[in-house]
Formats: sequence, C-alpha cells, structure tokens
Amino acid sequence: MLTKLLLVGAGGFIGAILRYGISQWINKRTASALPVATLFVNILGSFVLGLITGLDLSTLWVLFAGTGILGAFTTFSTFKLESVQLHFKRNWKTFVVYTVLSYTLGIALAWSGFQLGGLFSN
Repeated sequence: MLTKLLLVGAGGFIGAILRYGISQWINKRTASALPVATLFVNILGSFVLGLITGLDLSTLWVLFAGTGILGAFTTFSTFKLESVQLHFKRNWKTFVVYTVLSYTLGIALAWSGFQLGGLFSN
C-alpha cells in the first residue's frame, strides 16, 4: 500500500511541475481569450492516458503515470473555472469553442491513444 501511495505521490509531483512549466511557456507565447494552455495540457493528457491504458501496463505503472503524473498534469477543475469565467464575461464564442474543443478533442485523442497503445501491446 505504501509503495502505491508513493508512486502516485511521485507521479503527481512530476505531473504538477510539468503542467505548471508547460502552461507558463504557452501563456508567455500566446495572447488569446481561449485558454490555450489548459486546452493543450488536457488534450495531451487525454491522449497519453489513452495510450497508457491501451498499452495495458502493470498496475504500478498505471498508478505512477496515469493516476499520478497525468492526474496532476490534466486539470478538469481549471477547465471548468475558465469556462465559467468565459460565461460570466459573456464571451460566448470563446466559451463554446473552448467547451467543444475540450470535450471533442479530449475524447478523440483518448480514443486514438487507446487504439495506438493497443497496437503495441499485442
């Protein structure tokens, strides 16, 4: 049990740092009402989690990489907060684009990653 907790914690530490670093890098290079950094980390994380799942890795790898790294790397709560902020600012076009892209690309890339992982696991 302790090993599993440490794997999730170590992965979460890595994922949070990666998210922060990538988000800062993207935000310094983009000026958009669309929350590009959150969109990017969430759809990348969706793809990689699909890939990890499709690869059918051991439980310990899934805990470290899937639950730990990607659990901290992706950010559903930030996505929801940014969506609410766009709504309150009455930035309807960006709100709709952000919501549609987040869900559509997230699901499509998770599926694609899963399919790709399945090709390599057999």
